[in-house]
Amino acid sequence: MPRTNRVPRLDLIEIVLLGSLVAGAVWGYTLLRWQIVPSPEAADYRRVYGPARNSEHGEEWFIRHFFQDRRGGFFLDVGANHYRDHSNTYYLETVLGWEGIAVEPLTDFEADYVRYRPKTRFRPFFVSDVSNELARMYVLDDHSLVSSGSGEFTSRYGDDAQAVDVPTITLNDLLDHEGVERVDFLSMDIELWEPKALAGFDIERFRPALVCIEAHPEVRQQLLDYFARHGYVLDGRYLRADVWNLYFRPLEEAD
Repeated sequence: MPRTNRVPRLDLIEIVLLGSLVAGAVWGYTLLRWQIVPSPEAADYRRVYGPARNSEHGEEWFIRHFFQDRRGGFFLDVGANHYRDHSNTYYLETVLGWEGIAVEPLTDFEADYVRYRPKTRFRPFFVSDVSNELARMYVLDDHSLVSSGSGEFTSRYGDDAQAVDVPTITLNDLLDHEGVERVDFLSMDIELWEPKALAGFDIERFRPALVCIEAHPEVRQQLLDYFARHGYVLDGRYLRADVWNLYFRPLEEAD
């Protein structure tokens, strides 16, 4: 489909689904906290691509569905955390032969990436809107998945958050340094810092075919505005199946 200059807008169905998304996310965070319960709408994907998965929720199933188990792509995993557990990219590399970059400021994870993920380049940075500075990040010893640049956010999940200073980088600088010209899949899960990370990313230049991004209520509208400005639309197939993340694709490639 040729590119157009029209601004992507949400239709009525997408607005209704987003309302369900907000309610589902709030319910999930409030009542379940660490418990993982697949949504009923994810059942079809689970039957085809599951039941096993490495991602925290059903992300792996939806990513595989989008790419139709395509082999040999390139991913950028921002907030990568553990090399296997809760990973959106482990299956892509180990089964489908993808390669990519894992960006994670907690260096304790680096050794296992080197050992078990040879096609992944581990880079220990805090992704933000500026490079070569130090950012303050808050970390819980027993739950690194909620590490964030927001101390208030991390403290919701425990009262023993430790503050650590970590080096920052923009995605533009990182990808230029790594010699990357195209990203097929972008996964981003950095606990409220997503708008800052996107501010340092030229998405129109690298043009990922799919973006899976965690969307907490506090930053969801900023994410919707960012992707709309840059010619991306929500992939509505995954809205009700995944209440934790939003999935975006370029407008000109949308059905």
